[in-house]
Amino acid sequence: MWPDADRWRAPVNDFPPRWANAWGDDQYGLWADLTVNGVTQCMRWIEPGEFVMGSSDTERRGLKDKQRREWADQQESSQHTVEISKGFWLADTPCTQAFWAAIAGGNPSDFRDEDKSVQLPVESVSWGQVVEFLAQLYSLVPQANTTLPTEAQWEYACRAGTQTAYWWGDNADSTRANMGQAFKQTTDVKHFKPNPWGLFDVHGNVWEWCLDARREYEKRSAVDPNGGEAGDRRVVRGGSWNLSEGSARSAFRFVDHRALYWNGNGFRLALRSPSPGGGAAGR
Repeated sequence: MWPDADRWRAPVNDFPPRWANAWGDDQYGLWADLTVNGVTQCMRWIEPGEFVMGSSDTERRGLKDKQRREWADQQESSQHTVEISKGFWLADTPCTQAFWAAIAGGNPSDFRDEDKSVQLPVESVSWGQVVEFLAQLYSLVPQANTTLPTEAQWEYACRAGTQTAYWWGDNADSTRANMGQAFKQTTDVKHFKPNPWGLFDVHGNVWEWCLDARREYEKRSAVDPNGGEAGDRRVVRGGSWNLSEGSARSAFRFVDHRALYWNGNGFRLALRSPSPGGGAAGR
């Protein structure tokens, strides 16, 4: 299926993945469906590649709020080139309440009683609860090597080849993402159009837990950077429904205690390639 010249772009062990019950190729790239207990999560293949991580001086100077600008100067510089050397599968949406319930049972979300809540993102989940969820999912589907994206993988996927503040451009737009309390609560995970790689809600709706802790940026290039898992804090990305548009930018980074849960925090499932030495995040 994959010509030799393009084999570096392909999923490990070729395609389709062993855990998929449906798969295909569309205008966004490869997709595969992971179905558990009757609920389906579409996964997108994120090909390896390079991108510039962090924000530019121009982007940071354009932030109107002084405190947010100072935070960005500390946390989003220095810009540096990052290579993502291995492709990975990433959920096309934040985890929904329906998918959470199918694996973990119950529903911890504050907005679970709203109309059509099954398609709202699960929220009010801590990093630790998410890791337990991933372990449960792995036990049900051992072919799916469950994890969370690293912060670098997350920004790479969010940008989808762009270098602007948001995937659509430099200006915040509440018709493209749920941020700045425009909707007063979370919205359906496919309420807005996806980014160029077919990923919905990479800006706003809920913060998305990342696998790793915060790392210091350096100007030199990096390959598969990872902040590690020491300490009690983990990176969250993407902003949320009830915070400012500036915190939903592609480059914005924040950390939360891994035991924290509130109705602005959710997550997006990732699957590692099934290479030797891999494993579930919860194992």
